[in-house]
Amino acid sequence: MLDSVKIQRRQSEIRQSLSELAGKADPSADELRSMESLDTEYRSNETRYRAALIAEDTERREAGAELETRSDRQFAELVAGFELRQVALHLDEGRNLDGRTAEVVQELRSAGGYRGVPIPLMALEQRAGETVAAGVPDPIQTRPIIDRLFPGSVAAQMGAQMIQIGSGAVEWPVTTSAVTAGWAATETGNVAGPTEYTTTDKALKPEHNLGIHMRITRKALKQSGDALEQAIRRDMSGTMAAELDKAIFLGTGTGGQPLGVIPGAATYGITSTPAGVAASWAALRAAVVRFMTANAASGPSAVRALVRPELWGFLDGVEAFAGSGVTEWSRITSQLGSVVQTTNALAAPASDATSVLLTTNAGGVAPIFVGLWGAVDLIRDPFSDAQSGGLRLTALTTADVTVARGSQLQLVTGLGLTAGGE
Repeated sequence: MLDSVKIQRRQSEIRQSLSELAGKADPSADELRSMESLDTEYRSNETRYRAALIAEDTERREAGAELETRSDRQFAELVAGFELRQVALHLDEGRNLDGRTAEVVQELRSAGGYRGVPIPLMALEQRAGETVAAGVPDPIQTRPIIDRLFPGSVAAQMGAQMIQIGSGAVEWPVTTSAVTAGWAATETGNVAGPTEYTTTDKALKPEHNLGIHMRITRKALKQSGDALEQAIRRDMSGTMAAELDKAIFLGTGTGGQPLGVIPGAATYGITSTPAGVAASWAALRAAVVRFMTANAASGPSAVRALVRPELWGFLDGVEAFAGSGVTEWSRITSQLGSVVQTTNALAAPASDATSVLLTTNAGGVAPIFVGLWGAVDLIRDPFSDAQSGGLRLTALTTADVTVARGSQLQLVTGLGLTAGGE
């Protein structure tokens, strides 16, 4: 029972006793002393009651904050013990799921429909340093589900925000109006007239499905559980990371692919500037200046660059100033916030010319949004490898890409990789 409730009950008893004593016309000396002690106790209890209320209010706030985050934390703990090995054996042999794996699968099925066995996205994370107690893995480190799914991916390094979506589409209203300010020319003159405030919606829609096809041989199934577990994790997470990176930046928008940032530059309103000169810091500096004049970046340190390794190979051998030892690559890395190299998210150089994508987070808004719907749906093909005793799995996930504000990205094309220019 709460202390405040106990004190309230005691106060009621004191008031009842005092009312009985106060009704007597000629109280005895003992009754007078009893009235004084009860009155003293009543005043003391009032102070204790206020203190109890303050303490209990703090406890309630702490308990409420814990309850608000308890469900997410408990689910993360369940996912930490999720075993892909159980899913593979369930699809191959019909083995029943148990422990945390069964609980996670039941929870995901209650939230959405899946033809196969649903797998939480965090289960694809590569784990290291696991210890096994009573047959249940207990990872040392547990990460959030979305923003740490592929911590080494190019999209994450370029500031893309990955968003978990349960169902339906998600839209962001972006201001498109140009509200103007003006001074009144005379004492009775009007200021600038009203400008209509307009927005446009940037949507993520579940229209693009990514599939990962896996073939697991009978030998792999008979290997130790940890070996199979880690192999499946590495294959699925590596394949998904590479394919998502490629789609985010180079998706054609056809053949089931989402429209990537670079092919969709015109659609997303991204400024694309053909350099037509040899690659250098000066060729990229103009794009950084455009960021700053558009109030999208406070300085070059707020800008990220996505480049090909061929650009590094060329610029690292070009001195910015003769005899100084300072290369053009050194100038770029010292000025920009970060430079990310990729062979997957940018097309290979054509005619000794390459492109560079620049991004910035303006006002805390990510330059690229990547929507992921639900969990990974793992489906078994029981027929293709039946004769060899193998197992074929297909992992399906739904994703989409959009850019909220095109002014947060700049594309510079035609950067020559030879001393003569493009």
